Amino acid sequence: MSFDRVLDAPGMFRICFVCTGNICRSPMAEAIFRELIRARGWEQHVSVHSAGTGEWHVGESSDPRTVASLRARGYDGGAHRARQFDVTWFESLDLIIAFDRTHERILKSWAPDDDARAKVHLLLSFDPDAGGALDVPDPYYSDAAMFDAVLGMIERSCLALFRQLEPGIRQGVVS
Repeated sequence: MSFDRVLDAPGMFRICFVCTGNICRSPMAEAIFRELIRARGWEQHVSVHSAGTGEWHVGESSDPRTVASLRARGYDGGAHRARQFDVTWFESLDLIIAFDRTHERILKSWAPDDDARAKVHLLLSFDPDAGGALDVPDPYYSDAAMFDAVLGMIERSCLALFRQLEPGIRQGVVS
């Protein structure tokens, strides 16, 4: 199924995680959130995607350290291919999750109107245990241990986000 067809599916909740190059943080969140949706059997009701603000890695796989960190925690991130966020997606997406204030600022500057800007949120803003932190650090220039630490942050925040969205999703599934 192509990304465009999924965005046009009626009655589907559509979320996109956006980082810089779409090879580290956003693919982690996409894999985690897809697993949360799969575990509930809600694949027909929620579409989960990721993208980057830049085009440097379009078409590439996730960073090998991303794939290794995901695999070590039981997630599958091997099929991912990086893509750049397309401003035409604002209309079709319900929620756009940024990983740091730079992504948030870029996405909001690309948004065509206030309604589109209101769809953009920082991932850590959903995690009550984030201790006031706003930015998920970019592990790209670091080591495997940093990838694991960042994955832990993303996993906790995705679970917190999922718990906030779950009642609405469940209501849409039952309706």
